[in-house]
Amino acid sequence: MEVKPIEIVSELRGQISRLIALYQDLKLEKEKLVREKMDLLEQVETLNKENKEFKHQYDTLKLAKTFAVNTGDSQQAKSKISQIVREIDKCIALLNK
Repeated sequence: MEVKPIEIVSELRGQISRLIALYQDLKLEKEKLVREKMDLLEQVETLNKENKEFKHQYDTLKLAKTFAVNTGDSQQAKSKISQIVREIDKCIALLNK
């Protein structure tokens, strides 16, 4: 049984077509994964910012609790701490402009 050159060329064309289709599929999958990676990086950045804010709030609450325990007048201490935090936030906002 002899294989004809036309059959070989036809088979090669079929394999090349399959390779091209596979390449296109992999290219689309790569683009999808790159977009997903970018989304995840943005999400990580957002979560890091939230984490930083929560740490700031925790430190503030810890400081307020320390003042409240030491002074005995917790409402006045909380008010003073809130005032200080608002002033600091205003300063940070001005620095960010």
